[in-house]
Amino acid sequence: MTLEPGSAEIVQLAWARRLGFDDGAFAAAAGVRLTRADETARSLQFVRLFGNSALVGPQWALDAAEGLSDEELAQHVTLLTITRGHGGHGLGAAALFFADDLPLQQPAGELTVSHGNPEAIELETFCPPDDVNEVGLADLEHRFTVLHLEDGRRTPVACGAYAEWEGLLAHMGVLVAPEWRRHGLGKLAASVAAHEALAAGLTLQWRSEVSNKGSLALARSLGFSAGGIQTSVLLG
Repeated sequence: MTLEPGSAEIVQLAWARRLGFDDGAFAAAAGVRLTRADETARSLQFVRLFGNSALVGPQWALDAAEGLSDEELAQHVTLLTITRGHGGHGLGAAALFFADDLPLQQPAGELTVSHGNPEAIELETFCPPDDVNEVGLADLEHRFTVLHLEDGRRTPVACGAYAEWEGLLAHMGVLVAPEWRRHGLGKLAASVAAHEALAAGLTLQWRSEVSNKGSLALARSLGFSAGGIQTSVLLG
């Protein structure tokens, strides 16, 4: 689906606030990269959104990045090279997707959804640690867990969730138990969470590691539009 121009402006406003810039910074950048020195930063972050970019980190990192193109900074290996002498490691590159409306996914049968935390926590115990860490349900306070009912037992099989960013964005994540994948449950759980967020007046954000083909495919199948990239490394 196509993102409305006003929604792109909302996205840039939310990210400007999150990165420590003035509200209108992205709008005024006119294609010139924004930079902000933060000597207390524990990471170096490069973000590109709808043609505008920003780099936030210690001054020595900003100096090292001077002269490099956005295409170069979007590569995780570039940030690792810049920060090698300062213990740069981890994080990586993630594609950013956004939506201000999505088609509603209809379940094949009756659907039971829990808004409670215990079910989401139980679901995490069924999933590989790498998946749990990437989705980060613990940081997504609005959780909608799809339950499988059998013999009176309620088993959590998928969870769609979001955290509210700057009162403007719903930063989303989806986790599905391995044995229940490829049944459309991730798409269904994501749709439930997305429409709750849309009803709250938020613009949707989906972040996928560039190597996570399943997450990238799910974002596209739901109707999200590509809007940028975030590349980061931890320091020290």
